[in-house]
Amino acid sequence: MSSPKDTLQTRATRVQQSVADAAERAGRQREAVNIIAVSKTRTAAEVRQAFRCGLTQFGENYLQDALPKIRALGDIDAQWHFIGPIQSNKTRDVATSFDWVHTLDREKIARRLNDHRRGMPPLNVLLQINVDGDPNKSGIAIEDETETLGLMNRIDALPNLCLRGGMTILSKDTSPIAGFTRMREWFAGHRARPHWDTLSMGMSADFEDAIACGATHVRIGTAIFGPRKELTAS
Repeated sequence: MSSPKDTLQTRATRVQQSVADAAERAGRQREAVNIIAVSKTRTAAEVRQAFRCGLTQFGENYLQDALPKIRALGDIDAQWHFIGPIQSNKTRDVATSFDWVHTLDREKIARRLNDHRRGMPPLNVLLQINVDGDPNKSGIAIEDETETLGLMNRIDALPNLCLRGGMTILSKDTSPIAGFTRMREWFAGHRARPHWDTLSMGMSADFEDAIACGATHVRIGTAIFGPRKELTAS
């Protein structure tokens, strides 16, 4: 049960310290690990409070929830990460409203994002990789190197996208260390690619293991904002 003193401020401070401690244990600099505060279903006021706690990167899954929030918070210097599935009819809003996309796994979506990003700085994108073969998870199968390299090369040819690395979401039955180690090895195998510097993995329950395995971005929601709120049907 949460204590009355378990506020967003105390949770944010606790997570920031845990990230620093995990980085130190792994022999890494704290600055090498970015905290993405997963703010899906949270209010603009909550995000503003998190920003005041020193969190500047926010992750959103649901476009209809994110867009009003991003507009309302236009006065803060935040980076917005889209971390949900991308439908073709949502690519314009994703391309024009976010700084990062973590869930790219199809050429069609890449081309649409590129077309809608014209006149803006390149959109940072990550390939979503399915590490453990879970049929319920999106992403390119980690074993499918031919598909991966083909998609990478086609993305590199798109002037309004910048491919920065990869992202994964583990299945519940996958050992975090085993899954994250496999993802780290995949990431290292492509290190010679231009702009290749980002490995997004780890969430509230396993971000310390992800940091130990080389994560540069960890996506933390519940540990910062508290128990998840569900969106009501419109």
